[in-house]
Amino acid sequence: MSNGQDDEHGTGNFASPPCFMHEIDPVYAGLTPAPDSQQKRDVNRWRKAERQRLLAARLAIPAADRHRHGAIIAAGLDDILGDVSGKMVGVYWPIRCEPDLRQWMAGVAARGGRCALPVVVKPHTPLVFRAWQDGDKLERGVWNIPVPATGAEVIPDIVISPVVGFDGACYRLGYGGGFYDRTLASLAEKPRIVGVGYAEATLLSIYPQPHDIPMDMIVTENGCMAPGP
Repeated sequence: MSNGQDDEHGTGNFASPPCFMHEIDPVYAGLTPAPDSQQKRDVNRWRKAERQRLLAARLAIPAADRHRHGAIIAAGLDDILGDVSGKMVGVYWPIRCEPDLRQWMAGVAARGGRCALPVVVKPHTPLVFRAWQDGDKLERGVWNIPVPATGAEVIPDIVISPVVGFDGACYRLGYGGGFYDRTLASLAEKPRIVGVGYAEATLLSIYPQPHDIPMDMIVTENGCMAPGP
């Protein structure tokens, strides 16, 4: 959702340049033992720098290219999700040049599915999803992101999550607030989680931490990918 809803109050000031990656111990790619505090700080600094780099690159994509990529991503979602009749699909309101799936949401409703948008209740807590369809009233939420003004809280069967970056294991680099991971960890039953983004956001690794939850699949304009072996 980016709704930027896991944003750490905008782009902010980043503590490290993008080339900081070479200073990180490669064992982070596996991350079996719990990292020590210095390793955590190193990874967090690298992630902040990568967010800055990836967001700048995304904002530089021409509008016509973003529109074309978005249409391909929407078609890819249709292919992997199949029949959405009776399903509740958590999507997001696009910001910062994320793939715009608002027309795709209307298609979900036309095929008998329902959509919901994420809402930040307060910092450091899970998101809630509220049912929404085209024509329902929206209001400005946290970071001025449109959220449903009314609508019942729902539990999605499927969550479509925008990514700032992602890796071959389908781990997602978000905006830094941890809202998606916190939300997914709090649900009694794990929904199907599909990340969406542009292919240029691919990373060798996001150096996953114990709290990171991988997506079941990532969809870009270049196709769909599932976690590698």
